[in-house]
Amino acid sequence: MHKVLIIDDSDINLTLIKALVLKLGDCEPMLFDNPLKALTWCREHVPDLVIVDYMMPDMDGLKFISAFRALHGRDEVPILMITANDQRDVRYEALLGGANDYLTKPIDRIEFSARARNMLSLRTGQKYLADRARHLAVLVDEQTLAIREREKELIFRMSRAAEFRDPETGAHIQRMAYYSQAIASGLGLDAAAQKLILEAAPMHDVGKIGIPDYILLKPGKLTPEEFEVMKGHARIGYELLKDSGSEILRAGAEIAISHHEKFDGSGYPNGLRGHDIPVFGRVVAVADVFDALTSERPYKKAWPLEEAVRFLEEGRGKHFDPLCVEAMLAKWDEVLDIRRRFKDEDVPMI
Repeated sequence: MHKVLIIDDSDINLTLIKALVLKLGDCEPMLFDNPLKALTWCREHVPDLVIVDYMMPDMDGLKFISAFRALHGRDEVPILMITANDQRDVRYEALLGGANDYLTKPIDRIEFSARARNMLSLRTGQKYLADRARHLAVLVDEQTLAIREREKELIFRMSRAAEFRDPETGAHIQRMAYYSQAIASGLGLDAAAQKLILEAAPMHDVGKIGIPDYILLKPGKLTPEEFEVMKGHARIGYELLKDSGSEILRAGAEIAISHHEKFDGSGYPNGLRGHDIPVFGRVVAVADVFDALTSERPYKKAWPLEEAVRFLEEGRGKHFDPLCVEAMLAKWDEVLDIRRRFKDEDVPMI
């Protein structure tokens, strides 16, 4: 059912045009004798055709067309202006100002029918194309979501592959990822950045795939030479993930190479200092160390939470970005909830 907006200050003309519109079939006439009231209606409704007279009080047809076209989403609605026989300049101005067509008074019934049907056919085509575009957009969103979910699964499995070669657990990568999201939230990063760090943080140690077992699995303290080899996992992870077409993998590359940097410049691999360290690296540094300290491993006991918090606080400005530590402590209830949700025996997908 087409909504046809008719605006004319003459009741006789309104009645006449209404009758002509009804003869078109499948049309619902919306009558207004005041253009200002019609404009108010148009702010909440989108007509399929506007038929407007030129000579009206308060606002003439040209001003109405200009105001109507200025409304969001009204730029393609066809407009038919009704003018007097001797108003050629007005007709030209109307066409240049946004009207699609015009008719002269007295209105010819056959001419009106033909022009109105043509304009409604145009509107039907517009709406069909718009609906199709929306449908295609939904399909694209669905396919993009499916691709992203497969990408997330691949990332999780890549991260787990690295963890399988290390005495850490799948729950560790879940906890530190959610800790990272909580810290990002506390820093005021936007929702997109929070989601990105949640999905990319699990890849922080993917470069351990390239570390020899005799070093990675050594139960005792590493020699200086062995530690140099171990530090290479940051660059390996970066090389694995950089230059990807995936935003998540690129973020993972940044995290891999920067999460062992320290705020005072004493970290590795590049010895970056302060805010020269990418924010995702600074965030993950806090999340990763906190979870490592508070998790039990074959080679160590889990630290009590109070001691781990003290370690973070003592590391402000040295190992850790003070703002990241502050953000994590501000989200303490969320941190405790994450610890409850992701225990070492549970390895759900992010």
